Amino acid sequence: MRILVVEDEPRLLRSLAKALREEGYAVDTAEAGDDGWFKASTYDYDAIVLDIMLPGLNGWELLERLRQRKQTPVLLLTARDATPDRVRGLDLGADDYLVKPFDLSELLARLRAVIRRAVGRASSLIEVRDVIIDTRARSVMRAGRAVALTAREYAILEYLVLHRGEVVTRTALYEHLFDETDDTLSNLLDVHVFNIRKKLGADLVVTRRGQGYCVEH
Repeated sequence: MRILVVEDEPRLLRSLAKALREEGYAVDTAEAGDDGWFKASTYDYDAIVLDIMLPGLNGWELLERLRQRKQTPVLLLTARDATPDRVRGLDLGADDYLVKPFDLSELLARLRAVIRRAVGRASSLIEVRDVIIDTRARSVMRAGRAVALTAREYAILEYLVLHRGEVVTRTALYEHLFDETDDTLSNLLDVHVFNIRKKLGADLVVTRRGQGYCVEH
């Protein structure tokens, strides 16, 4: 999953980016509203963590512009906790709202929730035959036994099962799983998919030649 964090406090921005990457997310960052708007409108993120009080284009304006073009899940971060501010954010199209200071574990939980809702998943548990993926614990079990996946393998599997029944192109996987700091080779995706099949079954991830990959219903 690829996340955009738009926050003008450098220390908080760095700590959020670090924490999200440690959770296995690909993370892009922006310290100003204009840069955040450029990235949000240019790339297809799985979620955006958006501060309201930003230099240049503020969070309200960025969100309003975004909703005219995309339905990317947005989690608002702000020190403004008055009810009218929360109502304004939700009315403009925010998916959730978190007041500073906040607990990191709550932010991560809310982020997982808005991503699940965006793809129509209410539960953190996803079952595919004898495989169970827990998006909250970021764990995988097969036939009742825990299976160890690398962070990248888990990220690929999670994205595919959240879009179960859809053919996901290689381009889409790169755009959603690698951030602006990544320098990767295209054949790495094939290696990761090979390893997922080796650990979880050869028929779990289906290759649609010339199209991409699919986890079928």
